[in-house]
Amino acid sequence: MTGDTPAYRLHELPYQADPTPRLESVRALGAPVLLDSADRRNQLGRYSILCAGPLLQIIDDQPAAQVQQHLRAALQQLGPARWPGDLRLPFGAGLVGYLAYDYGRQLESLPCLARHDIALPDLSFGLYDWSVVSDHQLQRCWLVCHPQVPSERQQALLRQLGSNPAPRQAFSLCEPFAAEQGKAQYAEAFARVQDYIHAGDCYQINLAQRFSSHYQGDPLSAYCALRERSPTPFSAYLEMAGGTLLSLSPERFIEVQNGRVETRPIKGTRPRGSSPQQDQALAEELQRCEKDRAENLMIVDLLRNDLGRSCEPGSIRVPELFSLESYPNVHHLVSSITGRLRSDSDAIDLLMRAFPGGSITGAPKIRAMQIIEELEPVRRSLYCGSVGYLGCEGQMDFNIAIRSLVCHQGSIYCWGGGGVVADSELDAEYQETLTKVGNLLDALQPGHDSYT
Repeated sequence: MTGDTPAYRLHELPYQADPTPRLESVRALGAPVLLDSADRRNQLGRYSILCAGPLLQIIDDQPAAQVQQHLRAALQQLGPARWPGDLRLPFGAGLVGYLAYDYGRQLESLPCLARHDIALPDLSFGLYDWSVVSDHQLQRCWLVCHPQVPSERQQALLRQLGSNPAPRQAFSLCEPFAAEQGKAQYAEAFARVQDYIHAGDCYQINLAQRFSSHYQGDPLSAYCALRERSPTPFSAYLEMAGGTLLSLSPERFIEVQNGRVETRPIKGTRPRGSSPQQDQALAEELQRCEKDRAENLMIVDLLRNDLGRSCEPGSIRVPELFSLESYPNVHHLVSSITGRLRSDSDAIDLLMRAFPGGSITGAPKIRAMQIIEELEPVRRSLYCGSVGYLGCEGQMDFNIAIRSLVCHQGSIYCWGGGGVVADSELDAEYQETLTKVGNLLDALQPGHDSYT
């Protein structure tokens, strides 16, 4: 973009590795959201993006065609901007928000069987004309303002970002987290999945269970404790009317930059070992395991098909297959699928055609979602949805909201799941659901100090 396209206004700020203090300073502006690359050891965790005080909010449970019109109209309200000089950041202004897993009901024909007990919107985006972008690789930080932001408001934002917020409340649970399904109920659902697989209905089902508790205090304090315990490259903190999302996700759903598309599904998990030798053995076992590799490959094939609905024919590639990524509590198998966006499709088309991510449904996707609705007793809400941005220049990046907690009306919810295939073993799959969330739940359990 050159010529008459106006430039972003940039104000460099002192670099802070932890963006949450700045989030606190602008929290009073309303609807704060932090896309947080908390794991800066990971090459994917380069940038963090903070926004607050949206110009408007799109909260919509309408079919995708109508929602797409609203999203595009909002982006057109701002219009594109160009980066001054040689600086290029992933985002400056645009839409930031989420699609809940249950927004899939607007995209596919699904039954309504699971209990709907978390009354939050299935889709919510704010239109933000400024952001704070931190580059953790260069250790630099900027307030980025869209050209429409007047200079007086830019100065007010700088003052707000430099202010000292009031101390936030501590966070504590009223009782330990409890699984809402016993193992016997999980085993019954597992057996039903096996029946469906052997009948030829599906190849893989991502089966999850929910844990819950009640809490007191500030969810942001909980998020700070969680990001310290379990830093990940696609974390997110998002406040909305009636609830808060705390996401410690290691998984990218879809990124679009300059027309290049990438998705990075996770399939295959092992716990970390208690010694370096055991840890290495577990990692090597995961990389060699034919079951986990086959499970990963099923989702790679599914996502190649999903990307193919919006990408140029012949452009789909798999540059990474079965790569190992390690986090504080687990090892994962991760693959990468890339493509080139078609000229008649944009990032919003791609998002709606590919949502929800295949790694958290199963294969084939629509039948898997129908089976999930039948076997999981409660809806997933924001868990297994996606959080991210749609930028003014057509760029996009969304996570898969796994390792995520939802605070709603004094209750806090967390989910753990895993892919079930024909040769899955009940005890191993059940334990995997516990392993994936244990690090998060332990950080907030009573018996730990309150977090501030």
